[in-house]
Amino acid sequence: MAMTSFSADQVTPAQADSSIAHAALPHIKAYLAKHQSDEILRLVVDDQCDEVLEVPRGAVELLARILAHMAAGEGVSILPSHAELTTQQAADLLNVSRPFLIGLLEAGEIEYRTVGKHRRVKAESLRRYIREDDLRRRQAADELSALNQEMGLT
Repeated sequence: MAMTSFSADQVTPAQADSSIAHAALPHIKAYLAKHQSDEILRLVVDDQCDEVLEVPRGAVELLARILAHMAAGEGVSILPSHAELTTQQAADLLNVSRPFLIGLLEAGEIEYRTVGKHRRVKAESLRRYIREDDLRRRQAADELSALNQEMGLT
């Protein structure tokens, strides 16, 4: 199966978009909470026809996450899990330099493949690294907090 290249098509919300997203988010969250066991959600589109759309729960959960970022004024991109990124795109997503990312790749921290002489980073591998790095950071912070308590510094 051929890998999909990442396209950095980002939606950057204008102030009005952020306000609308901020207003819509609680409604989406409440709907998800009310329909916790439903795998298919039925949404009514108010376009004078009251058309009902059946949407997978995961899509509505993703919509809630998109709205949360837009409400915060952040740009949003959707990245398929099987997509591949250039090393620069991956470095940008991690907010690190490209040479630092290359070091992570060569250390085996993030899976990649070589196409000719170029590296391609698998999006799912990048997500896995981010999750594991977040976990390591939380554990280190917890250990530091425990140490501070033991020493009576907090």
